[in-house]
Amino acid sequence: MAVVPSSTNATIPSFWGKSAKKSKSDSKAIMSRTRTLTLAYGEMETVKILPDSYSDLETLARNWVKPAPNSPFALRVPVHVASPQASRLIQGDYIWIHDDDSYHIASLGLHGLYVEVISDNPPPEEPPPPPPPPVLEMPATFNLELGPGQVVAIDTICESDELDMSRTEDGTVVGGMFMGKLDIIHDHDAKIHKMEFTGTRLKEEEYSPDFFFDARTMGKLTIAAKPSVAKCNLSVLTPEQQYCDVTLAFSQFWKLGNTWPPAEPLAPDKHFESEAVVTALYYEAIPDPAAIDPNTIIAPYNGFAMTFREFIPHLGKVLESLGLSIHARTSFISNQMSSFSTYQNIAYRFMSPNRLAAAIDLSVTCAPCVWTQASAYNWRDVIGWTEQSRDKDSFRVLETSVLEIN
Repeated sequence: MAVVPSSTNATIPSFWGKSAKKSKSDSKAIMSRTRTLTLAYGEMETVKILPDSYSDLETLARNWVKPAPNSPFALRVPVHVASPQASRLIQGDYIWIHDDDSYHIASLGLHGLYVEVISDNPPPEEPPPPPPPPVLEMPATFNLELGPGQVVAIDTICESDELDMSRTEDGTVVGGMFMGKLDIIHDHDAKIHKMEFTGTRLKEEEYSPDFFFDARTMGKLTIAAKPSVAKCNLSVLTPEQQYCDVTLAFSQFWKLGNTWPPAEPLAPDKHFESEAVVTALYYEAIPDPAAIDPNTIIAPYNGFAMTFREFIPHLGKVLESLGLSIHARTSFISNQMSSFSTYQNIAYRFMSPNRLAAAIDLSVTCAPCVWTQASAYNWRDVIGWTEQSRDKDSFRVLETSVLEIN
C-alpha cells in the first residue's frame, strides 16, 4: 500500500487547476470554429465550415455544384431551419440568400445553417444533324423555243463521280431559278456535242416557278435592258444654200453612236463632213451606264408625268411654244413615236443648254448664226429663245434631242 505524504496535497490543486483552465479555453475555441454549413443540391448533400461572408458562401457552393456557364444559380434557406429572427419576418417557405445582410440574418444565432442550391443546368446541346448525302445524279429537262410556237424538250441525266451537285463546298445550296445563256454545240466534223449554261440566280419573289422565257418575254427583257441613247436631230435653217461646219465634242462619259451624214473624226473632236446637201443632221449620243442615274435626270421636282395618250398632244403644244414649225413638230413626234408608244405612262423634262454642253459641246461655224436648242425646260427664256428664231431671213440652227431612260 502506498502512502502519500500530506505535504504533497499543496501541489495537486495547482496542477489540476492549470489543466482545467487550459481545457476550458480550448473548448471555447473549438466551439467557435464548428459553425457548420450543410449544402443541398437535388439529392446530394455535403457539410462544410460556415463561411464568414455571402461571397465566400457563393464561391463555396459554385465550386461544389460546378454549374454550367450562363445557367441560373441561387441560394435559399428553408424557413423552418433558419434563425428565429428571420423566420418570423418571412411569409413564404424559403429565405433567398442574395447578399451579406440576408446571409447573416438567416444564420443569426445558429450553430449550423442549411442552404439549398438552385441551379438548372441546361440540357446538353444536341449534335448537329449529319449532312445530307451528296447528289451524284439527277434528271434534267430543257424546254427550248426554237421559233415562235415551236418548243422542244431535251431530257437528260446529270451525273458526277464524286462532286455533290446540290451544294458547294461551303454548304451553299445550288438551287432556284436562273436566267442566262444556254449554248448547245453540235460539231459533227470535230465530233463535239455539248451544252453549256451560264446564268444568274433570280430572286424567288421576281418570277413564279412556272415562268417560261418565250419569245415575247425575251423581247420585253431586251427592251428593258437596252442602253440609254440620246437621239439628236440638228436642223439647219438658212435663207439660201450655204456651207457650215458642225463640231461635236463629247465628255469622257459619252460616246458617239450612229450618224447621218457619216461623222469624220477630227481628234479630239467629232465633226460632220459630207458632200451631200442636207438641211438636218442626225446623231446618237450614248452615255456610260455607270454615270447615268435616272433619279437625277428625271424626278418629280423637275419633270412631269402623264399617260401616253395625254403626252403626245401636250408635247406638240410645248414644241409649238418653243417656235418649232408644223413640219419640225410633226417630224420630231413621228420619228419618236415608236419609242413613246412602248410605255403606257411617260415622265419627261426639258434640259438646260448649260447641262447639255457639259456632256456634249456643239459648235456651228457660220456667221451670222442664231443658235436655238429646244431641249431645255419648257419656257423660252430658259432655253434662250429669241425672236430671231422665227426670222426666216437669218441663219438658224435648231436641235431636238430625246434621251430615253428605262
